[in-house]
Amino acid sequence: MGIIATEAKLSNAAPVVRKCCALIHHQQDKPVQPDISVKHLNKVYADGFRALNDINLDIERGEIFALLGPNGAGKTTLISIICGIANISSGEVKAAGYDIVKDYRKARESIGLVPQELHTDSFETVWGAVSFSRGLFGKPPAPDHIEKILKELSLWDKRNNRIMSLSGGMKRRLMIAKALSHEPQILFLDEPTAGVDVELRRDMWDMVRKLREKGVTIILTTHYIEEAEEMADRIGVIRQGEIILVEDKAQLMSKLGKKELRLHLQHPLETIPRQLALEPVELSKDGYELIYTFDSQQEQAGVARLLRTLGDLDIEYRDIQTRESSLEEIFVGLVNE
Repeated sequence: MGIIATEAKLSNAAPVVRKCCALIHHQQDKPVQPDISVKHLNKVYADGFRALNDINLDIERGEIFALLGPNGAGKTTLISIICGIANISSGEVKAAGYDIVKDYRKARESIGLVPQELHTDSFETVWGAVSFSRGLFGKPPAPDHIEKILKELSLWDKRNNRIMSLSGGMKRRLMIAKALSHEPQILFLDEPTAGVDVELRRDMWDMVRKLREKGVTIILTTHYIEEAEEMADRIGVIRQGEIILVEDKAQLMSKLGKKELRLHLQHPLETIPRQLALEPVELSKDGYELIYTFDSQQEQAGVARLLRTLGDLDIEYRDIQTRESSLEEIFVGLVNE
């Protein structure tokens, strides 16, 4: 009797169990929401100038996204809108899932912004400035958190110093400490290493990577292309208020990058042999180098054909060098396209 009753209960419970399993499965299949979501964003000023034109962009949780573009392209306008500093003309923007207009406080609380220039009281101490920034977001005092930030940014020994006494590099670190004071989920770095020395730049790159490892989403604008090449997971290029490209960094460099093969010849050539006339080959002025430029995705077939032709022509070479396009060259090509 007990066994029959138990089986009956299990039978009755089966639909509930299936429903729970289906719910769990549905939640697992549910796509992860991007940390930054921009849909059909436009910014038009009173004089009719269109600073942003139909921007669509998703930035995923925990990635480093580099936004590149020439001066006046719209980078600062886009960042200012996402951070709630400038108003939208039309479109929708969400930060950490919160609409930046309807849920302004929640959206802004999720964002830390490191501007290009420090705007704070020069007579304030480092500790006071960072603590004040945390308080602006309604966060309760957290001396342990602030101590941790200052130590990670090598500012702990300067915690009681007035801001006016700090070096340029230390002030730059202080801006990052202020931006991290309220424990944001998203961090904007607007030209974070402009004007700082190479050693400090490397330190800041290391710090940014550590933040990413903790799950912080980082959006970087920079004029130092090598900074984006070193750090970014994805690259976005903005030109004249429009996003013209968003691509994984490695795929971008593979698709748009060019490779250059330089063959140092044993004996100089006066002209390029007619058998190579259809190949993308140039001859150096002194005749001692053949420069072959090729698509990185067609590398093996083209190079093999070139070397085979040189062998057939009995043209000897003593050295081979290869060079790949940098992100800077790709960026310049895109902007000037």
